[in-house]
Amino acid sequence: MKTEFKEPTLKERILGMLGVDFYRLLNTPLFYIFLAISAIIPAMVSAMTVMPGPDGAASTPLYSNVWQIIAAGEPLYVVKSIADYANMNMVYIFGGIMVSIFIGHDYNSGYVKQLFTSHPKKQDYMISKSLTCAFAMVCMCVSYFIGGTVAGLLVGYDTAVNVPSLILAILGKCVMSLGWASLYTFLNIIFRRYFGLGVASSFFFGTGILIIGAAAIADGLSLDPSFLNIFLYGSSVNACLSSGLGTLIICLLVSLSWAVIYNLLGTLVLDRCDVY
Repeated sequence: MKTEFKEPTLKERILGMLGVDFYRLLNTPLFYIFLAISAIIPAMVSAMTVMPGPDGAASTPLYSNVWQIIAAGEPLYVVKSIADYANMNMVYIFGGIMVSIFIGHDYNSGYVKQLFTSHPKKQDYMISKSLTCAFAMVCMCVSYFIGGTVAGLLVGYDTAVNVPSLILAILGKCVMSLGWASLYTFLNIIFRRYFGLGVASSFFFGTGILIIGAAAIADGLSLDPSFLNIFLYGSSVNACLSSGLGTLIICLLVSLSWAVIYNLLGTLVLDRCDVY
């Protein structure tokens, strides 16, 4: 009797590819190096701000509260000082570089050529990479939280905070990881033959320079910059120590929308171009 071949469903294909990607992620030093970086950077920022200056006088601390290194006190679309910028949003910069290296290895090692020979569904690659890298960035957010909190406590910052808002801010920034991971995956598909450009583009967009510039223009025109919440960086900034449930919902909707958009665009590029 002839056995009829049954094509795997989308769920089966994604789960199979996720298994491979998670295995590769969790068994490479790259992931753990970036986890360490995510914990060390906020600790260094906290420590350096209380170190004596050249004349022996103590430096002026960037923060007065432990949790300010996790998130700003309010949505700050226009960066007015380094303290506004030096919070968990830095994870999106580290995460972008990590995604570039992770995907770049797929192409440099020949893994992609082998993969697409036996697994021609390009959308599966985009979805799996976006989800795997989003997981990695969430882990980096957790690592950042631990490093920043421990450093802040050791330095002696104040610990007063609205606990629900702090939790919502952290959840909002973790939720944004999916949108960021999808953007970075798309960028590195675009620059798949040029690893350096992939890293540079991820770094550039991770800094949020375009949105900061747009916010500065809006501020100069006396416009309400909250419209920038529809963008990844805008929503990332919106997740702050005064967050409410609405903030988390906005982060979720924006992250999911950008994930869908960039997965569709990335699939289109892979379908129409030489993937090798």
